[in-house]
Amino acid sequence: MNNYTTVVGLDVHKESVVAAVLPYGHKDVVEQVSIDNNPKAIEKLVNRVTRLGPAEFVHEAGPCGYQIQRQIAGLGHRCAVIAPSLTPVRPGDRVKTDKRDAVNLARFYRSGDLTEIHIPTCEEEAARDLPRAREDVLKDRLRARHRLSKFLLRQGRVFQGTKSWGTAYKAWLRTQKFEWPALQQTFEANMRAHDEAEARLELLEQQTYELAQQPAYQMAVNCLRTLKGIDTLGALTLVVEAQDFRRFSKASEFMSFTGLVGSENSSGEKVQRGSITKAGNAHIRRVLVEAAWSQRYPNVKSLQLAERRKGCPPEVLKIAKKAQARLHRKFLRMTSRNKLHQVTVVAVARELAGFVWSIGQHIPAAMTA
Repeated sequence: MNNYTTVVGLDVHKESVVAAVLPYGHKDVVEQVSIDNNPKAIEKLVNRVTRLGPAEFVHEAGPCGYQIQRQIAGLGHRCAVIAPSLTPVRPGDRVKTDKRDAVNLARFYRSGDLTEIHIPTCEEEAARDLPRAREDVLKDRLRARHRLSKFLLRQGRVFQGTKSWGTAYKAWLRTQKFEWPALQQTFEANMRAHDEAEARLELLEQQTYELAQQPAYQMAVNCLRTLKGIDTLGALTLVVEAQDFRRFSKASEFMSFTGLVGSENSSGEKVQRGSITKAGNAHIRRVLVEAAWSQRYPNVKSLQLAERRKGCPPEVLKIAKKAQARLHRKFLRMTSRNKLHQVTVVAVARELAGFVWSIGQHIPAAMTA
């Protein structure tokens, strides 16, 4: 980015787009315009701005996706998408409008103070949405189970077995009958909501497993499954969310991408460190934290893990074995110092992210891009 290129900041919403034009050689925005968010209006704006010279466009990542970026790139112009959480905010600035946001985007982009994000292809975005849909349905089923179990608890119906939502528990649910019609109807509605969520989850899991077996993902998934605590669904989530591990030049960059690095607010001789930033990919962070819990178990290779490691490259197996031993020792060492299990798991997950990145460097680029 240089001062000889016109910069256009775009504040994108569902129905409108506010554009702020900062021409080359100017320190301040000279034009602000609001247009409809549709391809025809955007193309008209792009053609008008670029008629007098080259221009670059910038907008924040948001719920409207990457359609505007792809359209502008298709017209032959650069359009950057930046991370909203990393946009500078002046202390005490409490005025926020669409026009001010567009102006700030243009100014900060000109000065190089914005952080661009990786733009996935349409195929990568489609593959990423399937595991995310499964996660959403998993949450729906959990909410349905909570509603049903709490309803039964209010009616004094308590299962005396040891395992909730197992075969015996589900058989017990089918035997429940209520005297009052309204209660019976409520129970049946809750049961129907749970059964529908479970059926949707079963279908999505099957489709996700099929996606993991496609040539574009199979090799990467098999390599990541060599890590203890990460199986097919978790490995596929890591692959489709990261898209290409080689775009991270070092392990610490990938750790930052997961949001597992600690925050810090230090000044002078005072050093103050806080909780993790969470300024990253929440889906990858969930998989890593869940996998980190498995490190509390003895450091032995199970039959399932041995099966998952068959046929994988030797360098990948070496990394996986090193990770298994090192992370287990780290878990024991931290808990022996009376660290909270939650704190220990996050620390282990952060280090696990480094091993995931290391394995990602041994996956052929064609498999992860």
